[in-house]
Amino acid sequence: MISVVIRTKNQSKALEFLLSNLKNRYSNDIDEVIVVDNLSEDNSKEIAVKYNARFETITNFSYGGSANFCAEKAKNEIIVIFSAHAYPVSPDFFSTIKKQFEQNKKLAGVRCLHSSNDYENYIINIPATQDPNKSGLIFSGSAFRKSTWDKIKFNENVPTFEDKDWTKRVLKAGYDIEFAPVVFNYRISRNDKQKFFRFKNDLIGNYQIWHTEPKLINVTKGTLVSIINAFKVLFISIYYAFKRFFLTLKFKLNKPKKFEY
Repeated sequence: MISVVIRTKNQSKALEFLLSNLKNRYSNDIDEVIVVDNLSEDNSKEIAVKYNARFETITNFSYGGSANFCAEKAKNEIIVIFSAHAYPVSPDFFSTIKKQFEQNKKLAGVRCLHSSNDYENYIINIPATQDPNKSGLIFSGSAFRKSTWDKIKFNENVPTFEDKDWTKRVLKAGYDIEFAPVVFNYRISRNDKQKFFRFKNDLIGNYQIWHTEPKLINVTKGTLVSIINAFKVLFISIYYAFKRFFLTLKFKLNKPKKFEY
């Protein structure tokens, strides 16, 4: 059977859409739904109760720690993990995942498809052993085997990329990671503060896991380009704001003839 676990924080609207989608389209494929909430201040708990999802609160959130928390709370062998701002699209989403785990006993996890990168690596058959970053797990639309997790826990000391860290370690241990040919949507809009938080974690995570670090000259160039582009966008936005205003004014003064039906 399949457990679906959803990580969320103050995303009640997106959470309700995801839970409604799971209930209305996949109820026969899922044994349990668990909402793992990071101290939300909205009505996420009420939404979870409304759709008969189990509501669990995590107080000391980290990406690796929350992934371990999700695995601990799930009772089934196959665990599908989502963020609240993601949702499955393919009608056979969960049945396909289940079939893959049944066919390959060495399968530790599957990565579902949501971006051009996923489609391309899946179509040209780039395995996770060759590209653990872009063909490894992504914990907003992936599934993993609980019995594998029992042996290899998620790393709670990485600031991000807990999914890629786990991918590398389970591959090294002789397990498999595959693409699942099913589609989910990933929708998120971050403000500048959230983007900076993500950038900070990615900076450290890229160094710890992929052993890469940015060159100072590239950072300087990137900063200057970002400033120039920001002024360019501002100028263009003001320019077209005035164009829309004067076009509307012209329309009001010289309206075209209406069609009569």
